[in-house]
Amino acid sequence: MSVLVLGGAGYIGSHTVRALIEAGEEVVVADNLLTGFRAAVHPKAKFYEADIRDRRAMDALFEAEKIDGVIHFAASSQVGESMRDPLKYYENNLWGTTSLLQSMISHEVKTIVFSSTAATYGEPKRVPILESDPTEPTNCYGETKLAMEKEMRWTALAHGLRFVALRYFNACGASPDGAIGEAHNPETHLIPLILQVPNGKRSAISVFGDDYPTKDGTCVRDYIHVADLAQAHILAMRYLLSGGESDVFNLGNGVGFTVKEVVEVARKVTGHPIPTEISPRRTGDPAQLVASSQKARKILGWDPQYADLETIVSTAWNWHRNHPNGYEP
Repeated sequence: MSVLVLGGAGYIGSHTVRALIEAGEEVVVADNLLTGFRAAVHPKAKFYEADIRDRRAMDALFEAEKIDGVIHFAASSQVGESMRDPLKYYENNLWGTTSLLQSMISHEVKTIVFSSTAATYGEPKRVPILESDPTEPTNCYGETKLAMEKEMRWTALAHGLRFVALRYFNACGASPDGAIGEAHNPETHLIPLILQVPNGKRSAISVFGDDYPTKDGTCVRDYIHVADLAQAHILAMRYLLSGGESDVFNLGNGVGFTVKEVVEVARKVTGHPIPTEISPRRTGDPAQLVASSQKARKILGWDPQYADLETIVSTAWNWHRNHPNGYEP
């Protein structure tokens, strides 16, 4: 199959591109490089520097390439920023997806796997979260992702599009061989922020709130290795191309760890004391997000290989200690 990966120079996108190439698939990558890195893209993938909001660029790409399906990672994804600048998230995430879908329908490309998020659930009514649970986002990022899901659902009804939305939880880790990893500027994800301390980039890690209704007062999250996420996207694309119906799947390990527990594992992995500082809660952060991913396991045949938190942090540390400036020299 020939797959177009939008946002394929980003963190999860670049790992998915690599996994597709290793599986023998043909891959075309489009990325505007605002947050992605050209160096992260596998050399065997065909690369276009393009923005999904640019309808002409997308039309030209679909005219030039034979595309069987699209994997869509191209979106802004910082919770805090989405609360400060919601219009950026509606313009980039929702309008970008609108423009993309218009181009796909125009060129009769009707299969898409979409990078959604656990943030669509908001403050969960129960843990672990099921795909059928209420979706009531507590931040603008989650709201735009949910709107993108609904947009695909209505487009599917009107135009025969088939889609899979993958609602994943906290993506983390790096390729096990250390070739590619996580690099954001600014960095907002917990594990790379923690690892900046032993890397000499910061003196301590901020813990945003220690008064949540959890076992140690800090937020609980479900951490899922980026290589396992990449495999889920490939399985979802194959599911659709073999005739599978549109659907939504959670991706997580089904186990929650508090911020303090993650810090403790990082101390063990790095051998560094990693001091912490308690800071105020961040707006829009739910107390607990833990997935039930039984549906993905049953229907897609997904089987995570890197579920152990110490293994996850070890792969991240292998990347960050050898690439303290990410993809920059």
